Parts: sequence; structure tokens; C-alpha cells
Amino acid sequence: MTTIKASCPMCGDVELKPAQLRLVVCSRSEWSYYAFTCPTCSDEVRKPADEEIVALLVSGGVAAERWHVPAEVLEEKTGGAISYDDVLDFVLNLDRIDAEAHALFG
Repeated sequence: MTTIKASCPMCGDVELKPAQLRLVVCSRSEWSYYAFTCPTCSDEVRKPADEEIVALLVSGGVAAERWHVPAEVLEEKTGGAISYDDVLDFVLNLDRIDAEAHALFG
């Protein structure tokens, strides 16, 4: 069985089986990563995975999960951040809309 060496920031080098690793390959390559739970300290470790690391892990038997970033995430955002008052106004308007819909459709 294949053994994969990885590094935990707390424990140093650890040996893992392919099933102990999670490999997420993103449509934006800079967002790809691999993660594992350290067998020594039980901390979750997450590290970036470039194309070379992805190829090595896949060749070692790690199953790759594909993740496609929705286009909305990549859109340029303009305007200020949403404030607490904006959220409160939204919730109050939902109540008003619910009341109007109930009055119309009973």
C-alpha cells in the first residue's frame, strides 16, 4: 500500500494512507488544496496544492474532488460593505412582503 509523507506544523513529518488525505482541485488552480487530520495530534492540516502536488497525490492513489468556482464569486464587487442596518432593513422588508403576499393570496 502507498504511504504518503506530509508535514504537520505541530508534529513534523507524518505518514498517511491515500484515504486519509482530501484533495480538492479547483477551477482556479491557486485555490486547490489538500488536507488531512494529523494522526499524532489530531489537528486538521490544510495546505495549497499546485499542479505538481496534485499530480503526485493522484499518482499515489488520492482521489481528487473537483470544485468549480461559481462565476458570481469572480465578479468584481463595487460599493460599500453591507452593514448591520442593511441586514435589518432587509429582514423588515421580508416581513412586509410576507404580509402583502398573505393579504393577496390568503
